[in-house]
Amino acid sequence: MEENKEISALFHLIDDPDEEVFGEVSNRIVDYGKGIIPNLENLWENTISENVQERIELLIHRLHYRDLTDEFIQWNKNIHQDLLTGALLVARFQYPELATTQIYQDIEKLRRNIWLELNSYLTPLEQVNVLNSILYNYFNLKGTEVGYQHPEEFLINKQLETKRGNAVANSILYLVLSELLDVPVRAINIPRQFVLGYYKPDYDFSRHTEDPLYKTEFFIDPMSGQPFTHKDVENYFKRINVPPVASYFKPLSNKRLIQILLEEFSKCFDDEKNRYKKTELLALAELITE
Repeated sequence: MEENKEISALFHLIDDPDEEVFGEVSNRIVDYGKGIIPNLENLWENTISENVQERIELLIHRLHYRDLTDEFIQWNKNIHQDLLTGALLVARFQYPELATTQIYQDIEKLRRNIWLELNSYLTPLEQVNVLNSILYNYFNLKGTEVGYQHPEEFLINKQLETKRGNAVANSILYLVLSELLDVPVRAINIPRQFVLGYYKPDYDFSRHTEDPLYKTEFFIDPMSGQPFTHKDVENYFKRINVPPVASYFKPLSNKRLIQILLEEFSKCFDDEKNRYKKTELLALAELITE
């Protein structure tokens, strides 16, 4: 963006010690939109003050965040909320300049390798075993315990790069592939666990009067792909002393999955310096309405 007198004057005020003045200056700069980012980056490179550099970084973040907010609003309004698109929007919070070409290529390679092994004669368990074999053995995806000191393990770009993801991230990748391959796997959120369920092909996802528990053929651990039975789930509920009510087995929508991803990801930013990121991520989660 060509620098005019107003932009030049605003840039000179970025180092103003008065927070109220800086707040007003920030709002005026952000009103210029993303086109002003190259100017801010040039200013950052020619600034020796760490405090001013931090303020410039915050301004650039605010500009990206404003655009991201608009994209989440649009994603929420779409007739179909594509899960991969939602996961990429979350990743762009941390990596605003994220290039998606490699991610789509990696997903397509996984999809094709699984598709080549699938056929209409396979049982549900055999279908899932094919998916698991490619994802966990061939691709070598590893599951990690949810650790809020590792924000990258929530993000699909880093997950594909490092082949490590926690239960939420692995579930989303598993579901992206399942949807592309017409394998009827959905996520459920039972207490203290995040698991997947293989649903009977005639299950009507638009109705909530049916008992989803008994429309589920079996369950899948997203950390390893390991299938487990109804009996295993019933024993788990007995162990934690919680009644297995039907609502725990209702499939989660793509909207709810991305909402959970944002909420869990926000817990990575609970320190004083980064708490504004937690607030922003929770604000994005609140934009998503069922």
